[in-house]
Amino acid sequence: MGYRLGDLAERVGARLVGDANCEIDRVDQLQSAGIGAISFLANSRYIKYLAETAASAVILSPELAERSPISALISDNPYLCYARIADILHPQPPFQPGIHPSAVVADQCSIAEGVYIGPCSVIEVGVSIAPGVFIGPGCVVGGGCSIGRDSRLVAQVTLCAGVTIGERALIQPGAVIGSEGFGLANDRGKWVKVPQLGGVTIGNDVEIGANTTIDCGTIKDTVIADGVKLDNQIQIAHNVEIGENTAIAGCAGIAGSTKVGRNCTLGGGVGLAGHLEIGDNVHFSGQTLVTRSFSEPGYYSGNLPAVSNSEWRKTIARIRRMDDMMQRLRALEKQLEALGIEHRPG
Repeated sequence: MGYRLGDLAERVGARLVGDANCEIDRVDQLQSAGIGAISFLANSRYIKYLAETAASAVILSPELAERSPISALISDNPYLCYARIADILHPQPPFQPGIHPSAVVADQCSIAEGVYIGPCSVIEVGVSIAPGVFIGPGCVVGGGCSIGRDSRLVAQVTLCAGVTIGERALIQPGAVIGSEGFGLANDRGKWVKVPQLGGVTIGNDVEIGANTTIDCGTIKDTVIADGVKLDNQIQIAHNVEIGENTAIAGCAGIAGSTKVGRNCTLGGGVGLAGHLEIGDNVHFSGQTLVTRSFSEPGYYSGNLPAVSNSEWRKTIARIRRMDDMMQRLRALEKQLEALGIEHRPG
């Protein structure tokens, strides 16, 4: 379905420069777009494609408005403007409500009108499903789970018993929510499993990526607050709490009982140790290893890049000698002071 460029500008709150009647029916990249497409430029590395693009329109920042050879939408945040237009032009396809004949649905369930349950899915006893929910093929919804209005389980999603999903959640294929946490007690060298009795509570407008795992709580629930966005292949351990609108990139891992605040970001491969407190608006760059709490907002990084094994061994040996070296340095400074010699660092 196509839209007038002027209508799109009005819907996303952008300033129009050029032909308001230009017809737009899709989004595309600057370098490959053609007639009817709208593209965007948010990274200066791609500015070379602007002069040559065959797109019908482009989304630009105010600084680049005068450089556009075609009609443009001007926005302080071109990428956000692009996201909203892409959602308008390429909406989620509608689905026909119903239960596929191969699905297995327990009798003691509450399933609202307007719900789709796909092939080979299993809905266990005591499940509550609100209107507009889509459950794709091969999903398992365990006993006592609750799924809020307009949420979408794409395919092969597993909700273990006692999971609560809010409204408008998007859960990608292979995600497992509510699996047992890694709780073990040691009995003279042998591991004894600690029962995991809690559940998982997920808020509204949460997105969970493919093959991401969220463990249930040991006693109380693991909690994912409203607006959280989780990438693929993330591990969230038992009793973790993640605050509103926090975004976490792929392959990150959060150990048990750690609390992450609101509006935080964790880059790819970040690892958080257990029982930490991370405040609001804290940001960790990719591959950062976090072993202590951070309460103050800010951008933090910390890791040791990989080197040859021999160099790594030398580095560790030096680090182990640092305390002795510091003590010797202090002793030398005291000797200098005793001799009346001023010590000037650096």
